[in-house]
Amino acid sequence: MRAQDEAAIVACIPGLRRYARGLVSDATRADDLVQDTLERAWSRFSLWQKRGDVRAWMFGIMHNHFIDGVRARGSRPEDSAGDDLPEIPQRASQSDGIEVRDLDRVLQRLPVEQREVLLLIAVEEMSYAEAATALGVPIGTVMSRLARGRDKLRQELQGRAPSAQAVAPLRRIK
Repeated sequence: MRAQDEAAIVACIPGLRRYARGLVSDATRADDLVQDTLERAWSRFSLWQKRGDVRAWMFGIMHNHFIDGVRARGSRPEDSAGDDLPEIPQRASQSDGIEVRDLDRVLQRLPVEQREVLLLIAVEEMSYAEAATALGVPIGTVMSRLARGRDKLRQELQGRAPSAQAVAPLRRIK
């Protein structure tokens, strides 16, 4: 591995930490997820086809590892949303801390698919194409999940329950 490749991986660490924290809302579990992601990236770097962005590849590794963990636990992370949330450092005012905590709780209640897309697009500032690569889904799916996630997040933060239409499960049509 070249020094330039190593530097590209190391440059991803802050973003990976933010994304992991948004996925699991627990600093310890987030750090474990980042460490596992980095270990996998280092050990499989020779498999990376240098055709795409290393950042999207790294986030894809984290996404896959996170989903594997969710499946292995046999539970959905949103079922325990808001339980045992770590303390958020206080900012300039108490109301800011409360707003951040409320945002984190609402974000954790979103379906995993919508939360992942929101974090990648809004927090990590990935393009739709990069997020689609990281998640292994078409760009249209990213756009749809982002729209539904933003809508549900907005409704929850405004104190409104999502409409029945927004809550209805989607069906696959072939």
